[in-house]
Amino acid sequence: MPMPSEGLCHRIDIHHSGQRLDRVLTELLPDYSRSYLAQLIRSGALVVNQKTRKPSYRLSLGDVISGHQPAPEPVRYTPEPMELDILHEDAHLIVLNKPAGLVVHPAPGHPSGTLVNGLLAHCPELQRQEETFRPGIVHRLDKDTSGVMVVAKERRAHESLAQQFKQRLVRKHYLALVRGRLKADHGEIDFPIGRHPTDRKKMSIITRRGRPALTRWSVHRQFDSAALLALELKTGRTHQARVHCAAIGYPIMGDPVYGGRHRGDAALSAAVRQALAKVGRQMLHAWRLSFQHPDSGREMRFKADLAEDMQLVLDCLEGFSI
Repeated sequence: MPMPSEGLCHRIDIHHSGQRLDRVLTELLPDYSRSYLAQLIRSGALVVNQKTRKPSYRLSLGDVISGHQPAPEPVRYTPEPMELDILHEDAHLIVLNKPAGLVVHPAPGHPSGTLVNGLLAHCPELQRQEETFRPGIVHRLDKDTSGVMVVAKERRAHESLAQQFKQRLVRKHYLALVRGRLKADHGEIDFPIGRHPTDRKKMSIITRRGRPALTRWSVHRQFDSAALLALELKTGRTHQARVHCAAIGYPIMGDPVYGGRHRGDAALSAAVRQALAKVGRQMLHAWRLSFQHPDSGREMRFKADLAEDMQLVLDCLEGFSI
């Protein structure tokens, strides 16, 4: 565990009262993972009212979190050459089209073969950034979500992009194939999202402590029993698009976690069902991304074409739609 470098002292206000200690610390120290901060809590490096607590400790109004902010831990990931679909690259950042099936960063169960491993081979300078856990990564896509991502190549760009995401200045648009026939052309989904009350691996709008989440949607194409939606995620909660679409009764096709059974499934053609079975992932694509360049300040806009597997399902829907 790295030695502490910078003191921390934070008094709990009404906003954080009642929340878990580890969760509040992930907000105060966004550059560090929750699991890493939990280690520091257990070790006594970060304490509440001068006492060691568990990561699950519920904070009260007026509690004081103190201790030491951890120094960055050197990157220890192995560079692994891989083909990257790069949309733009300059001295400050890379914008790429992530394929479905690629994990963004190493984690238990995926120690290698991730986007981070490929980026380290493509940009050796990332190893010299001394990022704590995820070199260059300022946002991520689920393993089975394809589409456009931005990666920082140097620390100043990383800090700028991280702030833009935090302040909701980055515009994120997705395409999602959902089940069912929409009753309107557009709308908003404004449900807080948090951990599922009984299944801790899932997110849900039915949660004890949800965080605000807003998704705007419009129908891009309507089929007999499915629709291609354009989604704008105004917030960046875990699994937000998947949870919100399922919450309004139009789950994303192929989603093994939030898809469930749907009343319109019987109306899907055999070709569509076969295509979905062959693809084996949720039909969600990060379509467009826009942000301010961290060096020039110029607005940057990027678009990633649909992945071939999602286009295959879409073609089947169009072929059998009336």
